[in-house]
Amino acid sequence: VQLQASGGGLVQPGGSLRLSCAASGLIYSINTMGWYRQGPGQQRALVASIANSGGTNYADSVKGRFTVSRDNAKNTVSLQMNGLKPDDTAVYYCNLRQRMDQGLLDFWGEGTLVTVSS
Repeated sequence: VQLQASGGGLVQPGGSLRLSCAASGLIYSINTMGWYRQGPGQQRALVASIANSGGTNYADSVKGRFTVSRDNAKNTVSLQMNGLKPDDTAVYYCNLRQRMDQGLLDFWGEGTLVTVSS
């Protein structure tokens, strides 16, 4: 499974960005896709995820500002980020989690940097 993310960049506080990620390879119909982030000196943490059923999960810090969505037919996941704050500055990683013969596996894309600064 390969994940290709795009959409990071520099934005001013209060601005918006949209991240997109496309998955390819052996992808099962039942999976969860989402976004994690890792800020300076921090561990990687969940931002938002969405199951193939449409169920979503958000970090408390982004609720009401970020929206995760997916296209099951295209195996893509997006993250619309509004009201960005300097604390949102981080490298964002696309994730796909699915159960395979080896068990529950996580696949990661290369990170994309989001910088929120004036």
